[in-house]
Amino acid sequence: MHNTIFERKCVSMQEKAIPYEDIEIPEISLVEMLEQSLSENRHKTAMMFGELTYTYEELSNNIQRVASGLSKRGVKKGDRVALMLPNCPQYPVSYFAVLSLGATVVQVNPMYKPPELLHVLNDSGVTALIMLEDLKPVFQAIQKETGVKTVIEVSLKGSSAFDALVNDDGEAPCAAIDPKEDVAVIQYTGGTTGRSKGAMLTHYNLVANTMQSAATQKTKNVEQERVLTIAPLFHVYGMTSGMNLTLYRGGNMILVPRFDVEEVVRIIERVKPTGFPGVPTMYMALLEYYQKKAFDLSSLDILTSGSAPLPVEVINTFNSLTGANVAEGFGLSEASPVTHRNPVDGLQKTGSIGINLPNTEAKIVDIATGEEELATGEVGELIIRGPQIMKGYHGLPEETAQTLRNGWLYTGDLANVDEDGYYFIVGRKKELIIAGGFNVYPIEVEDVIYRHPSVQEAAVIGVPDPYRGETVKAVVVKNEDAELTEEDLIAFCKESLSNYKVPKLVSFVDELPKTAVGKILKRELIASEETK
Repeated sequence: MHNTIFERKCVSMQEKAIPYEDIEIPEISLVEMLEQSLSENRHKTAMMFGELTYTYEELSNNIQRVASGLSKRGVKKGDRVALMLPNCPQYPVSYFAVLSLGATVVQVNPMYKPPELLHVLNDSGVTALIMLEDLKPVFQAIQKETGVKTVIEVSLKGSSAFDALVNDDGEAPCAAIDPKEDVAVIQYTGGTTGRSKGAMLTHYNLVANTMQSAATQKTKNVEQERVLTIAPLFHVYGMTSGMNLTLYRGGNMILVPRFDVEEVVRIIERVKPTGFPGVPTMYMALLEYYQKKAFDLSSLDILTSGSAPLPVEVINTFNSLTGANVAEGFGLSEASPVTHRNPVDGLQKTGSIGINLPNTEAKIVDIATGEEELATGEVGELIIRGPQIMKGYHGLPEETAQTLRNGWLYTGDLANVDEDGYYFIVGRKKELIIAGGFNVYPIEVEDVIYRHPSVQEAAVIGVPDPYRGETVKAVVVKNEDAELTEEDLIAFCKESLSNYKVPKLVSFVDELPKTAVGKILKRELIASEETK
Protein backbone atom coordinates (compact mmCIF):
# COMPACT_ATOMS: atom_id res chain seq x y z
CA MET A 1 0.00 0.00 0.00
CA HIS A 2 1.28 3.42 -0.91
CA ASN A 3 -0.13 6.37 0.96
CA THR A 4 -0.47 9.95 -0.24
CA ILE A 5 -1.44 12.85 1.98
CA PHE A 6 -2.97 16.05 0.69
CA GLU A 7 -2.33 18.68 3.36
CA ARG A 8 -3.71 22.18 2.73
CA LYS A 9 -0.45 23.87 3.67
CA CYS A 10 2.51 25.03 1.64
CA VAL A 11 5.84 23.67 2.87
CA SER A 12 9.20 25.05 1.83
CA MET A 13 11.45 22.49 0.19
CA GLN A 14 14.38 24.24 1.91
CA GLU A 15 13.21 23.39 5.42
CA LYS A 16 15.37 20.93 7.31
CA ALA A 17 14.19 17.34 7.53
CA ILE A 18 13.24 16.49 11.12
CA PRO A 19 12.57 12.83 12.04
CA TYR A 20 9.32 12.00 13.78
CA GLU A 21 9.66 11.78 17.53
CA ASP A 22 8.79 8.46 19.13
CA ILE A 23 5.54 8.34 21.04
CA GLU A 24 4.29 6.38 24.02
CA ILE A 25 2.09 3.48 22.92
CA PRO A 26 0.04 1.96 25.75
CA GLU A 27 -0.34 -1.80 25.92
CA ILE A 28 -4.12 -1.80 25.44
CA SER A 29 -6.63 -3.55 23.19
CA LEU A 30 -8.57 -1.94 20.37
CA VAL A 31 -11.65 -2.31 22.58
CA GLU A 32 -10.03 -0.30 25.36
CA MET A 33 -8.86 2.32 22.85
CA LEU A 34 -12.42 2.76 21.62
CA GLU A 35 -13.81 2.85 25.16
CA GLN A 36 -11.52 5.77 25.97
CA SER A 37 -12.82 7.65 22.95
CA LEU A 38 -16.44 6.80 23.82
CA SER A 39 -16.06 8.26 27.30
CA GLU A 40 -14.70 11.51 25.89
CA ASN A 41 -17.05 11.90 22.90
CA ARG A 42 -20.31 10.32 24.04
CA HIS A 43 -22.61 12.92 22.48
CA LYS A 44 -20.62 13.57 19.31
CA THR A 45 -21.59 12.04 15.99
CA ALA A 46 -19.67 8.82 15.34
CA MET A 47 -21.15 7.78 11.99
CA MET A 48 -23.30 9.03 9.14
CA PHE A 49 -24.85 6.75 6.54
CA GLY A 50 -27.13 8.51 4.11
CA GLU A 51 -29.67 10.32 6.28
CA LEU A 52 -28.90 8.20 9.36
CA THR A 53 -26.63 9.43 12.15
CA TYR A 54 -25.25 7.64 15.21
CA THR A 55 -23.64 9.21 18.27
CA TYR A 56 -20.75 7.59 20.09
CA GLU A 57 -23.19 6.59 22.82
CA GLU A 58 -25.46 4.89 20.28
CA LEU A 59 -22.44 3.20 18.70
CA SER A 60 -21.40 1.90 22.13
CA ASN A 61 -24.89 0.59 22.89
CA ASN A 62 -25.13 -1.19 19.54
CA ILE A 63 -21.70 -2.79 19.99
CA GLN A 64 -22.70 -4.15 23.42
CA ARG A 65 -26.01 -5.52 22.13
CA VAL A 66 -24.47 -7.18 19.07
CA ALA A 67 -21.72 -8.66 21.26
CA SER A 68 -24.39 -10.11 23.55
CA GLY A 69 -26.29 -11.54 20.59
CA LEU A 70 -23.16 -13.09 19.12
CA SER A 71 -22.25 -14.59 22.49
CA LYS A 72 -25.69 -16.25 22.70
CA ARG A 73 -25.04 -17.70 19.25
CA GLY A 74 -21.85 -19.36 20.47
CA VAL A 75 -19.14 -16.83 19.55
CA LYS A 76 -16.40 -16.85 22.19
CA LYS A 77 -12.80 -15.87 22.77
CA GLY A 78 -10.48 -17.26 20.13
CA ASP A 79 -13.19 -17.82 17.50
CA ARG A 80 -12.87 -16.35 13.99
CA VAL A 81 -15.76 -14.30 12.69
CA ALA A 82 -15.76 -13.15 9.06
CA LEU A 83 -17.20 -9.80 8.00
CA MET A 84 -18.33 -9.68 4.38
CA LEU A 85 -19.87 -6.23 4.18
CA PRO A 86 -19.51 -2.95 2.30
CA ASN A 87 -19.01 0.30 4.22
CA CYS A 88 -22.10 0.62 6.41
CA PRO A 89 -22.88 1.16 10.14
CA GLN A 90 -23.08 -2.61 10.69
CA TYR A 91 -19.37 -2.92 9.86
CA PRO A 92 -17.79 -0.99 12.77
CA VAL A 93 -20.50 -2.28 15.12
CA SER A 94 -19.75 -5.90 14.17
CA TYR A 95 -15.98 -5.32 14.15
CA PHE A 96 -15.83 -4.04 17.72
CA ALA A 97 -18.50 -6.44 18.98
CA VAL A 98 -16.43 -9.39 17.78
CA LEU A 99 -13.26 -7.94 19.31
CA SER A 100 -14.98 -7.28 22.64
CA LEU A 101 -15.68 -11.03 22.94
CA GLY A 102 -11.99 -11.79 22.47
CA ALA A 103 -12.73 -13.24 19.03
CA THR A 104 -10.86 -12.42 15.82
CA VAL A 105 -12.23 -10.48 12.84
CA VAL A 106 -11.51 -12.04 9.44
CA GLN A 107 -11.71 -9.38 6.74
CA VAL A 108 -13.52 -10.59 3.62
CA ASN A 109 -13.78 -8.75 0.31
CA PRO A 110 -17.48 -8.61 -0.68
CA MET A 111 -16.41 -8.98 -4.33
CA TYR A 112 -15.03 -12.47 -3.76
CA LYS A 113 -16.30 -15.28 -5.96
CA PRO A 114 -17.05 -18.69 -4.35
CA PRO A 115 -13.54 -20.22 -4.75
CA GLU A 116 -11.90 -17.14 -3.23
CA LEU A 117 -14.36 -17.05 -0.34
CA LEU A 118 -13.90 -20.77 0.32
CA HIS A 119 -10.13 -20.38 0.67
CA VAL A 120 -10.36 -17.50 3.19
CA LEU A 121 -13.09 -19.13 5.31
CA ASN A 122 -11.34 -22.48 5.53
CA ASP A 123 -7.80 -21.18 5.81
CA SER A 124 -8.69 -18.98 8.80
CA GLY A 125 -11.13 -21.44 10.41
CA VAL A 126 -14.15 -19.14 10.38
CA THR A 127 -17.14 -20.42 12.37
CA ALA A 128 -19.43 -17.38 12.07
CA LEU A 129 -20.11 -15.11 9.13
CA ILE A 130 -21.78 -11.68 9.11
CA MET A 131 -22.58 -10.87 5.51
CA LEU A 132 -24.66 -8.66 3.23
CA GLU A 133 -27.81 -10.56 2.33
CA ASP A 134 -27.26 -9.80 -1.39
CA LEU A 135 -24.13 -11.99 -1.23
CA LYS A 136 -25.98 -15.05 0.02
CA PRO A 137 -25.71 -16.96 -3.31
CA VAL A 138 -21.91 -16.64 -3.23
CA PHE A 139 -21.71 -18.24 0.19
CA GLN A 140 -24.36 -20.87 -0.51
CA ALA A 141 -22.29 -22.14 -3.45
CA ILE A 142 -19.55 -23.29 -1.04
CA GLN A 143 -21.35 -23.44 2.32
CA LYS A 144 -21.22 -27.23 2.68
CA GLU A 145 -17.45 -27.21 2.23
CA THR A 146 -16.87 -24.78 5.12
CA GLY A 147 -16.93 -25.00 8.90
CA VAL A 148 -19.23 -21.99 9.23
CA LYS A 149 -21.95 -22.72 11.78
CA THR A 150 -23.57 -19.30 12.19
CA VAL A 151 -24.60 -16.95 9.40
CA ILE A 152 -26.06 -13.53 10.12
CA GLU A 153 -27.37 -11.52 7.20
CA VAL A 154 -27.33 -7.74 6.97
CA SER A 155 -29.76 -5.69 4.87
CA LEU A 156 -29.18 -2.10 3.84
CA LYS A 157 -32.77 -1.80 2.65
CA GLY A 158 -34.99 -3.32 5.35
CA SER A 159 -35.08 -5.70 8.30
CA SER A 160 -32.71 -8.65 8.55
CA ALA A 161 -31.27 -11.15 11.01
CA PHE A 162 -28.73 -8.55 12.13
CA ASP A 163 -31.55 -6.49 13.64
CA ALA A 164 -32.14 -9.23 16.20
CA LEU A 165 -28.59 -8.71 17.43
CA VAL A 166 -29.01 -4.95 17.67
CA ASN A 167 -32.20 -5.47 19.68
CA ASP A 168 -30.62 -7.94 22.10
CA ASP A 169 -31.05 -6.74 25.69
CA GLY A 170 -28.51 -9.05 27.32
CA GLU A 171 -25.00 -8.36 28.60
CA ALA A 172 -21.98 -9.67 26.76
CA PRO A 173 -19.25 -11.43 28.72
CA CYS A 174 -16.11 -9.37 29.31
CA ALA A 175 -13.18 -11.13 27.63
CA ALA A 176 -9.64 -10.82 28.94
CA ILE A 177 -7.43 -9.70 26.04
CA ASP A 178 -3.64 -9.85 25.87
CA PRO A 179 -2.93 -6.95 23.44
CA LYS A 180 0.47 -8.18 22.28
CA GLU A 181 -0.50 -11.83 21.84
CA ASP A 182 -4.19 -11.93 20.91
CA VAL A 183 -4.94 -11.57 17.20
CA ALA A 184 -7.54 -8.89 16.52
CA VAL A 185 -7.70 -9.16 12.73
CA ILE A 186 -6.66 -11.64 10.06
CA GLN A 187 -6.05 -9.55 6.95
CA TYR A 188 -5.57 -11.54 3.74
CA THR A 189 -2.77 -10.55 1.44
CA GLY A 190 -0.53 -12.23 -1.14
CA GLY A 191 2.94 -13.71 -1.11
CA THR A 192 5.78 -15.00 -3.19
CA THR A 193 3.74 -18.02 -4.19
CA GLY A 194 0.68 -15.92 -5.02
CA ARG A 195 -1.41 -17.77 -2.46
CA SER A 196 -3.58 -15.48 -0.37
CA LYS A 197 -2.17 -15.41 3.16
CA GLY A 198 -3.70 -14.24 6.42
CA ALA A 199 -1.59 -11.60 8.14
CA MET A 200 -2.25 -11.87 11.88
CA LEU A 201 -2.52 -8.36 13.33
CA THR A 202 -2.67 -8.17 17.11
CA HIS A 203 -4.58 -5.59 19.13
CA TYR A 204 -1.27 -3.92 19.97
CA ASN A 205 -0.24 -3.81 16.28
CA LEU A 206 -3.42 -1.97 15.34
CA VAL A 207 -3.49 0.34 18.36
CA ALA A 208 0.13 1.25 17.66
CA ASN A 209 -0.47 2.07 14.00
CA THR A 210 -3.57 4.10 14.84
CA MET A 211 -1.58 6.22 17.30
CA GLN A 212 1.42 6.45 14.96
CA SER A 213 -0.89 7.70 12.21
CA ALA A 214 -2.53 10.21 14.53
CA ALA A 215 0.87 11.57 15.53
CA THR A 216 1.75 12.27 11.88
CA GLN A 217 -1.63 13.57 10.69
CA LYS A 218 -2.29 16.67 12.76
CA THR A 219 -5.78 18.00 12.04
CA LYS A 220 -6.92 21.58 12.40
CA ASN A 221 -10.49 20.45 13.05
CA VAL A 222 -10.24 19.97 16.79
CA GLU A 223 -14.02 20.29 17.31
CA GLN A 224 -14.77 17.18 15.24
CA GLU A 225 -13.35 15.64 12.12
CA ARG A 226 -15.73 14.51 9.39
CA VAL A 227 -14.02 11.77 7.42
CA LEU A 228 -15.42 10.73 4.06
CA THR A 229 -15.02 6.94 4.40
CA ILE A 230 -15.31 5.31 0.99
CA ALA A 231 -12.08 3.31 1.10
CA PRO A 232 -13.29 -0.22 1.92
CA LEU A 233 -13.19 -1.06 5.62
CA PHE A 234 -12.38 -4.69 4.68
CA HIS A 235 -9.08 -3.36 3.32
CA VAL A 236 -6.30 -2.72 5.85
CA TYR A 237 -5.94 0.89 4.67
CA GLY A 238 -9.63 1.72 5.08
CA MET A 239 -9.73 -0.15 8.40
CA THR A 240 -6.92 1.87 9.98
CA SER A 241 -7.08 5.25 8.22
CA GLY A 242 -10.83 5.33 7.71
CA MET A 243 -12.23 3.65 10.83
CA ASN A 244 -9.78 3.13 13.69
CA LEU A 245 -8.06 6.50 13.34
CA THR A 246 -11.33 8.42 13.03
CA LEU A 247 -12.93 6.76 16.05
CA TYR A 248 -9.73 7.16 18.10
CA ARG A 249 -9.82 10.92 17.47
CA GLY A 250 -13.55 11.26 18.15
CA GLY A 251 -14.32 11.95 14.51
CA ASN A 252 -17.38 11.29 12.39
CA MET A 253 -17.19 8.58 9.73
CA ILE A 254 -19.27 9.47 6.68
CA LEU A 255 -19.80 5.91 5.46
CA VAL A 256 -20.26 5.41 1.70
CA PRO A 257 -20.65 1.82 0.38
CA ARG A 258 -19.35 2.47 -3.14
CA PHE A 259 -17.62 5.19 -5.10
CA ASP A 260 -19.74 7.21 -7.49
CA VAL A 261 -18.05 10.48 -8.42
CA GLU A 262 -21.23 12.54 -8.70
CA GLU A 263 -22.52 11.23 -5.35
CA VAL A 264 -19.15 11.89 -3.71
CA VAL A 265 -19.13 15.48 -4.99
CA ARG A 266 -22.65 15.98 -3.62
CA ILE A 267 -21.53 14.68 -0.22
CA ILE A 268 -18.46 16.93 -0.22
CA GLU A 269 -20.60 19.99 -0.99
CA ARG A 270 -23.39 19.07 1.45
CA VAL A 271 -21.58 17.56 4.46
CA LYS A 272 -18.26 19.45 4.14
CA PRO A 273 -15.93 16.60 5.17
CA THR A 274 -12.56 17.50 6.65
CA GLY A 275 -10.72 14.34 5.62
CA PHE A 276 -10.82 11.77 2.83
CA PRO A 277 -8.79 8.54 2.76
CA GLY A 278 -9.21 7.37 -0.83
CA VAL A 279 -7.38 5.40 -3.52
CA PRO A 280 -5.76 6.74 -6.70
CA THR A 281 -8.64 5.85 -9.02
CA MET A 282 -10.98 7.89 -6.81
CA TYR A 283 -8.72 10.93 -7.03
CA MET A 284 -8.38 10.55 -10.79
CA ALA A 285 -12.16 10.48 -11.15
CA LEU A 286 -12.54 13.51 -8.86
CA LEU A 287 -9.87 15.38 -10.82
CA GLU A 288 -11.56 14.58 -14.14
CA TYR A 289 -14.89 15.79 -12.73
CA TYR A 290 -13.28 18.92 -11.26
CA GLN A 291 -11.75 19.85 -14.62
CA LYS A 292 -15.22 19.77 -16.17
CA LYS A 293 -17.11 21.33 -13.27
CA ALA A 294 -15.22 22.77 -10.31
CA PHE A 295 -16.59 22.11 -6.83
CA ASP A 296 -15.72 23.35 -3.36
CA LEU A 297 -12.91 21.42 -1.67
CA SER A 298 -12.13 24.05 0.95
CA SER A 299 -13.53 22.02 3.87
CA LEU A 300 -10.94 19.27 3.33
CA ASP A 301 -8.00 19.53 5.69
CA ILE A 302 -6.23 16.20 5.09
CA LEU A 303 -6.79 13.79 2.21
CA THR A 304 -4.94 10.48 1.99
CA SER A 305 -4.52 8.05 -0.89
CA GLY A 306 -3.65 4.43 -0.24
CA SER A 307 -3.30 1.02 -1.90
CA ALA A 308 -1.15 2.17 -4.84
CA PRO A 309 1.11 5.03 -5.92
CA LEU A 310 -0.61 8.22 -7.04
CA PRO A 311 1.03 9.33 -10.32
CA VAL A 312 3.12 12.47 -10.06
CA GLU A 313 1.24 14.13 -12.91
CA VAL A 314 -2.04 13.62 -11.06
CA ILE A 315 -0.51 15.03 -7.87
CA ASN A 316 0.79 18.12 -9.69
CA THR A 317 -2.50 18.78 -11.50
CA PHE A 318 -4.53 18.27 -8.34
CA ASN A 319 -2.21 20.67 -6.50
CA SER A 320 -2.42 23.35 -9.12
CA LEU A 321 -6.22 23.25 -9.25
CA THR A 322 -6.98 22.94 -5.55
CA GLY A 323 -4.02 24.54 -3.79
CA ALA A 324 -3.30 21.31 -1.93
CA ASN A 325 0.19 20.18 -1.04
CA VAL A 326 1.02 16.49 -1.47
CA ALA A 327 3.03 14.36 0.92
CA GLU A 328 3.32 10.66 0.12
CA GLY A 329 3.70 7.68 2.41
CA PHE A 330 3.90 3.88 2.39
CA GLY A 331 2.60 0.81 4.14
CA LEU A 332 1.49 -2.79 3.68
CA SER A 333 -0.98 -5.22 5.23
CA GLU A 334 1.72 -6.91 7.29
CA ALA A 335 2.41 -3.55 8.99
CA SER A 336 -1.15 -2.63 9.95
CA PRO A 337 -0.43 -0.87 7.41
CA VAL A 338 1.52 2.46 7.61
CA THR A 339 5.33 2.57 8.02
CA HIS A 340 6.47 5.76 6.27
CA ARG A 341 5.14 9.24 5.65
CA ASN A 342 6.39 12.60 4.40
CA PRO A 343 6.18 15.17 7.23
CA VAL A 344 3.22 17.47 6.65
CA ASP A 345 4.96 20.19 8.66
CA GLY A 346 8.44 19.83 7.22
CA LEU A 347 10.46 18.86 4.17
CA GLN A 348 8.48 16.96 1.57
CA LYS A 349 10.08 15.21 -1.39
CA THR A 350 7.93 14.46 -4.42
CA GLY A 351 8.17 10.81 -5.37
CA SER A 352 9.42 9.80 -1.93
CA ILE A 353 7.42 7.73 0.56
CA GLY A 354 8.90 9.91 3.29
CA ILE A 355 10.57 9.00 6.56
CA ASN A 356 9.92 6.36 9.21
CA LEU A 357 6.85 6.75 11.38
CA PRO A 358 7.43 7.20 15.12
CA ASN A 359 8.77 4.05 16.84
CA THR A 360 9.64 2.59 13.42
CA GLU A 361 13.01 1.50 12.03
CA ALA A 362 13.82 0.88 8.37
CA LYS A 363 16.85 0.04 6.27
CA ILE A 364 17.85 -1.09 2.80
CA VAL A 365 19.58 -4.47 2.58
CA ASP A 366 21.30 -6.47 -0.10
CA ILE A 367 18.79 -8.46 -2.12
CA ALA A 368 20.92 -11.59 -2.33
CA THR A 369 21.77 -11.99 1.36
CA GLY A 370 19.02 -9.93 3.01
CA GLU A 371 21.55 -8.97 5.68
CA GLU A 372 24.14 -6.47 4.47
CA GLU A 373 22.89 -2.88 4.90
CA LEU A 374 23.52 -0.84 1.76
CA ALA A 375 24.95 2.62 1.45
CA THR A 376 22.91 5.75 0.83
CA GLY A 377 21.41 5.75 -2.68
CA GLU A 378 21.94 2.04 -3.35
CA VAL A 379 18.90 -0.04 -4.33
CA GLY A 380 17.99 -3.07 -2.23
CA GLU A 381 15.09 -4.56 -0.31
CA LEU A 382 13.26 -2.36 2.18
CA ILE A 383 12.95 -4.00 5.60
CA ILE A 384 11.05 -2.55 8.56
CA ARG A 385 10.81 -3.05 12.31
CA GLY A 386 8.26 -1.55 14.69
CA PRO A 387 5.25 -2.15 16.96
CA GLN A 388 2.87 -2.29 13.98
CA ILE A 389 4.53 -5.35 12.40
CA MET A 390 2.30 -8.43 12.26
CA LYS A 391 2.61 -11.48 14.49
CA GLY A 392 2.95 -13.70 11.41
CA TYR A 393 0.94 -15.45 8.69
CA HIS A 394 -1.85 -17.68 9.92
CA GLY A 395 -0.94 -21.35 9.57
CA LEU A 396 2.14 -20.65 7.45
CA PRO A 397 5.28 -20.93 9.60
CA GLU A 398 7.66 -21.21 6.63
CA GLU A 399 6.23 -18.11 4.93
CA THR A 400 6.36 -16.30 8.26
CA ALA A 401 10.02 -17.25 8.75
CA GLN A 402 10.87 -15.93 5.26
CA THR A 403 9.10 -12.61 5.85
CA LEU A 404 9.91 -11.98 9.53
CA ARG A 405 13.59 -12.33 10.40
CA ASN A 406 15.00 -11.21 13.74
CA GLY A 407 12.07 -8.86 14.18
CA TRP A 408 12.44 -7.29 10.74
CA LEU A 409 9.69 -7.39 8.11
CA TYR A 410 11.07 -8.09 4.65
CA THR A 411 8.69 -6.15 2.41
CA GLY A 412 9.71 -7.50 -1.00
CA ASP A 413 9.83 -3.88 -2.23
CA LEU A 414 12.95 -2.49 -3.84
CA ALA A 415 13.95 0.94 -2.60
CA ASN A 416 16.76 3.32 -1.71
CA VAL A 417 17.25 6.01 0.93
CA ASP A 418 18.82 9.44 0.53
CA GLU A 419 21.10 11.44 2.80
CA ASP A 420 18.10 12.98 4.62
CA GLY A 421 16.55 9.62 5.48
CA TYR A 422 13.81 9.77 2.83
CA TYR A 423 12.92 6.47 1.16
CA PHE A 424 12.09 5.94 -2.51
CA ILE A 425 10.35 2.82 -3.84
CA VAL A 426 11.78 1.82 -7.21
CA GLY A 427 10.13 -1.54 -7.87
CA ARG A 428 8.77 -4.79 -6.43
CA LYS A 429 10.36 -8.16 -5.95
CA LYS A 430 6.94 -9.74 -5.94
CA GLU A 431 5.03 -10.07 -9.16
CA LEU A 432 2.12 -8.27 -7.60
CA ILE A 433 -0.29 -6.36 -9.82
CA ILE A 434 -2.12 -3.40 -8.27
CA ALA A 435 -5.19 -2.66 -10.37
CA GLY A 436 -7.41 0.19 -9.22
CA GLY A 437 -6.02 -0.07 -5.70
CA PHE A 438 -6.65 -3.83 -5.41
CA ASN A 439 -3.95 -6.48 -5.23
CA VAL A 440 -3.99 -9.11 -7.98
CA TYR A 441 -1.71 -12.13 -7.70
CA PRO A 442 -0.81 -13.54 -11.14
CA ILE A 443 -0.68 -17.19 -10.08
CA GLU A 444 -4.29 -17.04 -8.89
CA VAL A 445 -5.46 -15.75 -12.29
CA GLU A 446 -3.23 -18.22 -14.11
CA ASP A 447 -4.71 -21.11 -12.15
CA VAL A 448 -8.15 -20.17 -13.50
CA ILE A 449 -6.92 -19.69 -17.07
CA TYR A 450 -5.25 -23.08 -17.02
CA ARG A 451 -8.62 -24.65 -16.31
CA HIS A 452 -9.76 -23.74 -19.82
CA PRO A 453 -9.45 -26.78 -22.09
CA SER A 454 -8.07 -24.71 -24.98
CA VAL A 455 -5.16 -23.26 -23.00
CA GLN A 456 -1.72 -24.81 -23.19
CA GLU A 457 0.35 -22.25 -21.29
CA ALA A 458 -0.34 -18.88 -19.73
CA ALA A 459 1.41 -16.03 -17.96
CA VAL A 460 -0.31 -13.09 -16.29
CA ILE A 461 1.42 -9.74 -15.96
CA GLY A 462 0.52 -6.18 -15.09
CA VAL A 463 0.74 -3.51 -17.79
CA PRO A 464 0.60 0.26 -17.21
CA ASP A 465 -2.83 1.83 -17.22
CA PRO A 466 -3.33 5.63 -16.90
CA TYR A 467 -6.50 5.21 -14.80
CA ARG A 468 -6.16 1.95 -12.86
CA GLY A 469 -2.40 2.14 -12.32
CA GLU A 470 -2.01 -1.33 -13.78
CA THR A 471 -4.21 -3.59 -15.88
CA VAL A 472 -4.20 -7.38 -15.82
CA LYS A 473 -2.99 -8.94 -19.05
CA ALA A 474 -2.88 -12.62 -19.93
CA VAL A 475 -0.35 -13.93 -22.45
CA VAL A 476 -1.60 -17.31 -23.67
CA VAL A 477 -0.45 -20.21 -25.81
CA LYS A 478 -3.46 -22.06 -27.21
CA ASN A 479 -3.67 -25.76 -27.80
CA GLU A 480 -3.18 -26.70 -31.41
CA ASP A 481 -6.26 -26.02 -33.56
CA ALA A 482 -8.10 -24.56 -30.55
CA GLU A 483 -10.77 -21.97 -31.29
CA LEU A 484 -10.33 -19.52 -28.41
CA THR A 485 -10.90 -15.78 -28.57
CA GLU A 486 -10.05 -12.97 -26.16
CA GLU A 487 -13.75 -12.54 -25.36
CA ASP A 488 -14.13 -16.27 -24.64
CA LEU A 489 -11.25 -16.33 -22.15
CA ILE A 490 -12.35 -13.15 -20.35
CA ALA A 491 -15.87 -14.54 -19.96
CA PHE A 492 -14.43 -17.79 -18.62
CA CYS A 493 -12.37 -15.94 -16.00
CA LYS A 494 -15.38 -13.93 -14.87
CA GLU A 495 -17.01 -17.13 -13.64
CA SER A 496 -14.35 -17.66 -10.95
CA LEU A 497 -12.67 -14.32 -10.31
CA SER A 498 -13.64 -10.93 -8.91
CA ASN A 499 -13.94 -8.35 -11.68
CA TYR A 500 -10.73 -6.53 -10.74
CA LYS A 501 -8.77 -9.79 -11.15
CA VAL A 502 -10.20 -10.66 -14.56
CA PRO A 503 -7.76 -9.96 -17.45
CA LYS A 504 -8.72 -6.87 -19.43
CA LEU A 505 -6.26 -7.79 -22.16
CA VAL A 506 -5.39 -11.14 -23.72
CA SER A 507 -2.56 -11.78 -26.12
CA PHE A 508 -2.12 -15.07 -27.97
CA VAL A 509 1.44 -16.16 -28.82
CA ASP A 510 3.11 -19.24 -30.28
CA GLU A 511 5.42 -19.70 -27.30
CA LEU A 512 6.41 -18.08 -24.01
CA PRO A 513 10.01 -17.12 -23.15
CA LYS A 514 11.54 -19.60 -20.71
CA THR A 515 14.69 -20.45 -18.81
CA ALA A 516 16.69 -23.57 -19.51
CA VAL A 517 14.69 -25.45 -16.91
CA GLY A 518 11.37 -24.35 -18.36
CA LYS A 519 10.43 -21.48 -16.05
CA ILE A 520 8.48 -18.76 -17.83
CA LEU A 521 10.39 -15.47 -17.97
CA LYS A 522 7.75 -12.91 -17.05
CA ARG A 523 10.34 -10.15 -16.95
CA GLU A 524 10.81 -10.50 -20.69
CA LEU A 525 7.07 -10.23 -21.22
CA ILE A 526 6.93 -7.11 -19.07
CA ALA A 527 9.94 -5.63 -20.87
CA SER A 528 8.30 -6.22 -24.25
CA GLU A 529 5.22 -4.35 -23.05
CA GLU A 530 7.34 -1.40 -21.93
CA THR A 531 8.90 -1.07 -25.39
CA LYS A 532 5.56 -0.92 -27.18
